[in-house]
Amino acid sequence: MAETETETAARDGKGTKDERTAAKLAKRIGAFAKEHGGAEAQLAYVGERGTRIVLVGQDGAWGDLFATDNAVAVAAVAKSGVTVHEDFDGEFAARVKTGRYEWTRMAGMQVGGPRNK
Repeated sequence: MAETETETAARDGKGTKDERTAAKLAKRIGAFAKEHGGAEAQLAYVGERGTRIVLVGQDGAWGDLFATDNAVAVAAVAKSGVTVHEDFDGEFAARVKTGRYEWTRMAGMQVGGPRNK
């Protein structure tokens, strides 16, 4: 019986492209968590473009990553070991600390901030 491409990649220790991408994202998630005293995530599926991985550190810092495939995003957060929330609301959202930059960029010219381009 012939070996499949996935089996060959697994045997060679390379994994599939999606597995490698998930591993890279998991590494970045882990680095964020380490830098911010831990982290939790929420996955936001944005259609054909992929899935946004929103991260919130224990110190209130936040960031995001993007996976072009929802399965890759799910695998990445699973590999990283962070807690994943179904929604971005309640106590989870309240932990996000935003600064002046975020407030002016979100409001744009409506409150005298820089224009959103």
